[in-house]
Amino acid sequence: MSTTLAPPRPAIAPPAAEHDVAGHSVPSSGQWMSTTDGRIAPSGEAWLEAVYWFYKYGPYAAARPHGPKRFGDTTLRMAKAIAHLTECRPSVGNLVQWLKISERTVKYHLAMLRESGLLTYRSKGTRVAGAGGRASEFVRTIPQVFDDAAGLRTGPSDKLIRAVHGFSPEKTSLLQELHAAARPPRRKKRTKRSNRRSVNTPSATSSCTPMVVSTSSSSTAGDLNSPSESKLASGHHKSPAAKKPTRRKLNTTGRRYQLAAELIRQVGWLGRAAVPRIAWIVRHVADAGWSTAEVIALIGLEAPARRVHRPSGFLANRLKGAHLLYTTAAQRTAIVDHWRDSRHAEHDRHTEWWQDDCRRPASRAVAREVDAAFAQLQQQAAPAAEERALAVGDDGLVELEQLTRDEIIDLRAAALKDPALVRATVRSCGETYARRLFTTALVDQVQRLTGLGRTVVHNWRPA
Repeated sequence: MSTTLAPPRPAIAPPAAEHDVAGHSVPSSGQWMSTTDGRIAPSGEAWLEAVYWFYKYGPYAAARPHGPKRFGDTTLRMAKAIAHLTECRPSVGNLVQWLKISERTVKYHLAMLRESGLLTYRSKGTRVAGAGGRASEFVRTIPQVFDDAAGLRTGPSDKLIRAVHGFSPEKTSLLQELHAAARPPRRKKRTKRSNRRSVNTPSATSSCTPMVVSTSSSSTAGDLNSPSESKLASGHHKSPAAKKPTRRKLNTTGRRYQLAAELIRQVGWLGRAAVPRIAWIVRHVADAGWSTAEVIALIGLEAPARRVHRPSGFLANRLKGAHLLYTTAAQRTAIVDHWRDSRHAEHDRHTEWWQDDCRRPASRAVAREVDAAFAQLQQQAAPAAEERALAVGDDGLVELEQLTRDEIIDLRAAALKDPALVRATVRSCGETYARRLFTTALVDQVQRLTGLGRTVVHNWRPA
């Protein structure tokens, strides 16, 4: 994996106090999506900006007595490898192979990214006996301390927990620095110089555009003479526009493959057959000019088996000698007509059977029961219990002051059981109304859990 290192770290980094940051470390209880105070990074480049800020200005310092204490070049290399992952599930083995470092070093730097709030657990890795291990899945997050230091203004978001809405003008230089460091420099395109010399130019000075009329009999722009008005009016002059390319005619092999592909698409029991094998089986009828409908009609002359175990062998048996038996187009047309007529007759028979099947019972007792059942279905539903009428405000919403304390408690209990009730209220009535009804804490919890994915539950086993 090719990585581009950030600019070399300065000898004396600016203190964290210049960016309004103190010592920063996220405890293990805050390293999960349900408890994090950070926001989900919208892209890998935006996440790398926060990583480079931790690398250069260093508000994070590890509290462990061993291992690296601050972000370094290895942390940047690992972050750039993680930023390019579609599914943020970096296994330790893959990082060891990509970065050419030890397993212990990988674990140290992953812990540093988690403790700084840049990586948050979506699901933790497991070691299930008999099923193998599964690497932990993370979400690339940006902690609140970075937003405060970079002067970013954020607001609630359903997808990203918080989204950036603006920035402070005095932090523009810092944002430009982080933006440039998080993106690799663009490589200049190398233009290959042509070594061939022009045939029409005798000297090197002829490459310049002359300021006088040239006496050369040839022109690099082609024929520049306009057609006469008589030719344009009569339509004899050819249009310079290129003609549309016509499709090439299929050869013998292409015709066989085309017929095989159409049969596989239209015949159900040929769905899993291989096109080259079917093309070899239908080679004789394809060379004789048979169409797809003619082949299907020949196959349908006899009722197919209930279950076809070998589709290619079944097809070869039905087509054996058919190109010698039906040699003319009229014979093949008669087969198709007979096959279509038989299908129409079968359809008509099925229609009559369905129509005759639903008739009035002969027994009077059964007829009375059927009439009673239909009458019961046609009865209108009983009116519901009388509901209390609630007044509606100017905004079309019910005033919450009209609800009793027990009704509000029941609604909040229902929202705790079913978060979809909160999301539906936010969509239909607005976030402010939902926060008044269900409390701010409950709405924040539902919005935070909206972006979560799968939750893997394993059987508990004693240690």
